Amino acid sequence: MTGAKTCVERPRILCSLNGAVDVIGNLYKGIPILHAGPGCSMQAAVQTNLYYLGGYHGMPSSNTYESEVIFGGADRLRETIRGSLDVMDGELYAVLTGCTMGINGDDVKAVLREFEDSPWPLISVDVAGFKGDTYFGYQAAMMEVVKKLAKKTETDARLVNLYGQAPSQDMTLRGDLEELERLFGRLGLRLNTFFIRRDGVQQLKDSGNAALNVNVSPWMCKNLDAYYEREFGIPAMRWPGMPIGPTDVGEFVREVAGRLGLGGDLAERVVADEQRYAYEYFDSLMGNFERHRYILVGESNSALGIARFLTNDYGHIPLAVVFTDSAPERARPEIEARIKALECGRKADVYFENDVYLIEKIAMGYQGRATLLLGSTYEKDVARALDAFFVTVSSPCLDKEILNKSHIGTRGCISLMEDMYNHY
Repeated sequence: MTGAKTCVERPRILCSLNGAVDVIGNLYKGIPILHAGPGCSMQAAVQTNLYYLGGYHGMPSSNTYESEVIFGGADRLRETIRGSLDVMDGELYAVLTGCTMGINGDDVKAVLREFEDSPWPLISVDVAGFKGDTYFGYQAAMMEVVKKLAKKTETDARLVNLYGQAPSQDMTLRGDLEELERLFGRLGLRLNTFFIRRDGVQQLKDSGNAALNVNVSPWMCKNLDAYYEREFGIPAMRWPGMPIGPTDVGEFVREVAGRLGLGGDLAERVVADEQRYAYEYFDSLMGNFERHRYILVGESNSALGIARFLTNDYGHIPLAVVFTDSAPERARPEIEARIKALECGRKADVYFENDVYLIEKIAMGYQGRATLLLGSTYEKDVARALDAFFVTVSSPCLDKEILNKSHIGTRGCISLMEDMYNHY
């Protein structure tokens, strides 16, 4: 959508500080230290799941007030870092700068130099909220963490790094990454996912030894692709959205195997097994098959894969796909082209929008035609107004608790089908 906006109703994308907290807080024993006001700290703690020792909260903050904004907050930050190192059991500490302290110009790097004798790595990321959104913060934090931790000793031909998915924007993150680990394992590969294992910090240290990077975003982390290539000679394979369903998984497995020279026979055996597994479950649903005309709302990393699965594998008819992430203008034609290339005579309408009110207006334009709406909890009401079935597939997910469920890969697409048939 173009034109001026005064506000966004119920935004699903937060500020860049939250995106950085998303990275550090989801690393096991990663300690985000906020150099920001108490309001920023509170919001970040509420909105972002943290992985501090497997629990929920573990986020120190300088909690700066007017005096620090006016006279500088270096002393307060120094005190907060010292206390965090003493109290928090971490393996990586990251100072994340919020809006007020980003404006007043504290020299955070100079303060960090005072702690160079710490046995644990410390980094700083300038992610004042006015610099960008969740995706900006995710990319900035990933870059700083990799620059600090990644080292190369010797290339491991069986090691692959995966990135390009902001943790808080994937409601089935843990299950999705576990499913990708399983698929890579079938090829005899180890996958650095960074965010779901207790050795996430060690995985980042080892990431310089990988033989291949897999970037699952159609537009994010190009700077990280280039950094790994330049510093460690690791090539990047960009896959436009998570692979979902037997066709997508088959193409994905073949591409990974080809990039790593694993041999066509191994790849074809894995593909055949995975497709046989999926199709046996598909057969059990044939008696209850429903062909839907659907509207899909979600970020490009998941929505592209879901659309390919629903249309190319299962024959549903796409009416509209609404991408809610902040893909830049230059990336949008390629994303739209991928939707237009779906194997259906009816070409879906494509929108880029994250305002709930405007998305509802878009969806209501398909009243009388749409029979299925897939989106976030925010879209549940408009699905009811359309008299369409509803499935939660994107963040925010506020109507259910998800632990290790997946919607991607082979096993995940079966869970997605269960959700589609268990209408509620």
